[in-house]
Amino acid sequence: MAKRSIRVVVIGAGMAGILAGIKLREAGFDDFVIYEKADRVGGTWRENTYPGLTCDTPSHHYTYTFERNPDWSSYLPPGPEIQDYFEGTCAKYGVDKFIRFNAEIDSAEFVEGRWHLHLQSGERDVADVVIAATGVLHHPSVPDIKGLEDFRGKLFHSSRWDHNVPLEGKRIGVIGTGSTGVQIISALAGKAELIEHYVRTPQWIMPVDNTPYSEEMRKSFREDPAALEAAMKTEEYLASVNSYTQVITRENMDAAQFWKATCLQNLEESVTDPVLREKLRPDHEPLCKRLIFSPDYYQAIQHPQAALVPEQIERIEADGIRTGDGQLHKLDIIVLATGFKADQFMRPMQITGTNGVTLESLWERRPKAYLAISMPDFPNFYMLNGPNGPVGNFPLIDIAEHQWHYIAQMLEKLRNGDCTGICASAEALEAFEERRIEAAKKTVWFVGGCKSWYLDAEGIPSSWPWDYNRFVAEMQQPKWVDFDMTGT
Repeated sequence: MAKRSIRVVVIGAGMAGILAGIKLREAGFDDFVIYEKADRVGGTWRENTYPGLTCDTPSHHYTYTFERNPDWSSYLPPGPEIQDYFEGTCAKYGVDKFIRFNAEIDSAEFVEGRWHLHLQSGERDVADVVIAATGVLHHPSVPDIKGLEDFRGKLFHSSRWDHNVPLEGKRIGVIGTGSTGVQIISALAGKAELIEHYVRTPQWIMPVDNTPYSEEMRKSFREDPAALEAAMKTEEYLASVNSYTQVITRENMDAAQFWKATCLQNLEESVTDPVLREKLRPDHEPLCKRLIFSPDYYQAIQHPQAALVPEQIERIEADGIRTGDGQLHKLDIIVLATGFKADQFMRPMQITGTNGVTLESLWERRPKAYLAISMPDFPNFYMLNGPNGPVGNFPLIDIAEHQWHYIAQMLEKLRNGDCTGICASAEALEAFEERRIEAAKKTVWFVGGCKSWYLDAEGIPSSWPWDYNRFVAEMQQPKWVDFDMTGT
């Protein structure tokens, strides 16, 4: 029987959108388009260009499984190399021909069996299937600090770095203690007249060796795939991922002690000043927040031209930051390394499914999706790295590839004519949410004694609350009983 012709719209040309384009071409789909609101691919690696930008996933595991890269310069890949990798991969697989740049979607509505999309430009499109590959961490979170608008120097979010602002000889304040803040401090300590790190909650920091790969090593990776596989140490890496997620789910307290002991040893052996060491000592369980991997932060914060500021920020004034102890820290530049609004996903797009159900009404309490992929009343609308997925637990490319394997099976049903619409049932989503929330309340994110971007407005962890193996197993094949199908 002849396959149906299906038009697919992919939203976003970051890591997941590029993957979708490659896999659609591979499966023989030729009627698709990728709408990208910016002027080039890359997603977070396009938008983040701050000094010291580095991925905290080992470089050889931060690649598509079908497109290994033997030329990473070091164990942890720097941001510009990752951007080059995605641009090169996109061109190599011919996906760039399917991308519409500077094309932002305002709304999508399911009408008479198809998705009707409206772009900011006024253009319209109609598709059978929509794949949302919009990413998670792309709407900057600006803290509610009094006086932000009063500062007379330069102030910007880390994901909107102003490269026209000179850094040498400047006094810089960095607000935010996640990986971004840590990386910026490490990159700029000693290059500015003074760099201050405003730390409300000290983080657990895992040491990592980021020794560059030599040209000889990269040459062997290029010429001998077995050498690259050996360098990846896949079994060892997956064991580490499993150990990490078992600590999150509190299934393996021995592993928790290992991670804690390693981080504590890093602190004790790296920071010589006992007063500073205590200021850097976390007061919550390891992995309660996203664990930071850094080869040099503790060394950087001890630089004579660097300083840790643990006092609460009272307000920002014309000349700098005034802390709760009354001191005015005079600054030329303030960097907000304060993360992103992790609950936005496709928003602010207006998305309307069947029976007039909107995304905002479905997500009134919290973002939710069956297995992070599908939602009731939104047939043929699927997400890569959607809400409640393992963002922060596992490598994102690995997540997206497993999710695509799952989505591809639904696309085949549609293309084969088995049905015209597929989405998770309301009952399936409700049951999944009950299981997810029950499991989430047992994780270290919930009981570990800290606040983080993993928590939703009600304090419930929003990320995948089970281990890696369960995620992989769930992605093998859809349980069709959990889906509503139309046109069968």
